[in-house]
Amino acid sequence: MDKRALFGQAVAFITAVHQTTFEMTKDFSLGDVTPVQYGILEYIAVSQPVTLSDISDCKHLSMPNASRELKKLTDKGLCEKLGAPEDGRKQHIRLSREGQAFMDAAFAHMEARFNRQLAGASDERLARLSEAMAVLQETLFREER
Repeated sequence: MDKRALFGQAVAFITAVHQTTFEMTKDFSLGDVTPVQYGILEYIAVSQPVTLSDISDCKHLSMPNASRELKKLTDKGLCEKLGAPEDGRKQHIRLSREGQAFMDAAFAHMEARFNRQLAGASDERLARLSEAMAVLQETLFREER
């Protein structure tokens, strides 16, 4: 297989994922949460507990900007910091009860759009889709070693 062509497919796929993510969330009311803050909350929701440096790295924010946005989210009651048992200087960040409720609503909204997108797909097609996502997760979307 031509790896350059495969890379081109991967870039097109990743771009489509970003566009689909936008489409699935564009009419969800964020209230007073900015899109950057929503991205942080989404990351925390699927990866918690996380550290400030995890957020900075994943969301491509400088540490000061990540810290500032995290403070705003904490002030809004959407996330909380906990001391890390393994290192007293480190803090783990997770969603608060209110933050979890916010993200549950966001994911429910996305799930409804997801289900509309897959309406009419056969069980065989859904199984192939699940297998394809598992292969992508195991190969393309894993941490580099």
